[in-house]
Amino acid sequence: MAKKVLIVYAHESPASFNAAAKDAAVAALTAQGCTVEVSDLYAMKFKAAATTEDITALFAGGVEDAENFCYAKEIKLASEEGRLADDIKKEQEKLKEADLVIFQFPMYWSSVPAIMKGWMDRVLGSAYAQEKRYSEGIFKDKKAMLSFTTDCPESVYSDTGISGDINVTLWPLQNGILNYCGFQVFAPQIFWDPATASPESRSSMLEGWRTRLQNLCGEAPVYFAPLDYFDKEKGFLLKPEVKEKYASKECGLTVGIHMGKPLPANSQTKAGV
Repeated sequence: MAKKVLIVYAHESPASFNAAAKDAAVAALTAQGCTVEVSDLYAMKFKAAATTEDITALFAGGVEDAENFCYAKEIKLASEEGRLADDIKKEQEKLKEADLVIFQFPMYWSSVPAIMKGWMDRVLGSAYAQEKRYSEGIFKDKKAMLSFTTDCPESVYSDTGISGDINVTLWPLQNGILNYCGFQVFAPQIFWDPATASPESRSSMLEGWRTRLQNLCGEAPVYFAPLDYFDKEKGFLLKPEVKEKYASKECGLTVGIHMGKPLPANSQTKAGV
C-alpha cells in the first residue's frame, strides 16, 4: 500500500457527501498505516488563477518576458530557480512526498471546480514539459485518481445519455492532466447523485469506497498508450506498426485515439482496460 497519501479536496461544506468521502478515505488509509495529508482548498483559500504573481522577483515584474508572458515557460523556469510563490511551494512539497494523490470533488460542468483546476494549473505547472511527459512524465513513480460526486444518475453519462459517455468526459482530466504528468491513474471512484439518494444508499456508497481503499494499490491502473507508440518525428502520430497491430481490433486504442473505430468501452473507468 502507498505509505504517503495526499488528498486534494474541494468542497466548502463539512456536511457534504464529498466531506464524508474525504473523511472516509482519511480514516481507511490511516487505519492501514498510511500517512494522509489533506489540502482543503477552500479552507486554505487557495488562489485559482495562474498569474505572474506565482513567480517571485528576479527579473522585472518577476518574469523573464513580461511583454510576451507564457505561463508554462515562466513557471518551469521559476521552479528550476526556486522562485515560486510560497503556496505553490508548499503544495509541491506535499506532492513530492506523496505516493498516491486522490482528488476529491463535486463534478462541475463535467470537470473539476475552478479552485481545483487552479491547483492543477499552478502546482502541476512546472511538470508541463515536452521532454518528459505521458509514460515518461516526472510523476511516473506516483499514483493518482479522481473521486467525485455527480448531480445526476449514471444513465445521464452513458453512451446514449444526454451528457454522453463518461469515458469521453474523463479523458481530458485523466489523460490530458494526470497521465501527461506521468501519474499511474487508478480508475475513478464515482458517486452517482448522492444528494437524491436515500441515507442507506449513501452509507452503502461510502462503505464501498472504504472497501475499495483497502486494496486500492493492488489494482491495475487505467490503460494509456505508451509514448513510444508515437513517432516524434511525424508529429507524434501512431507508428505504422502500432496501427497495423490494432487494425483487426473491433475498437480503437483508447477513447482519445480511436483510429476511426468504436470507442473502447470503459477505458477510462475500469482498471487495466
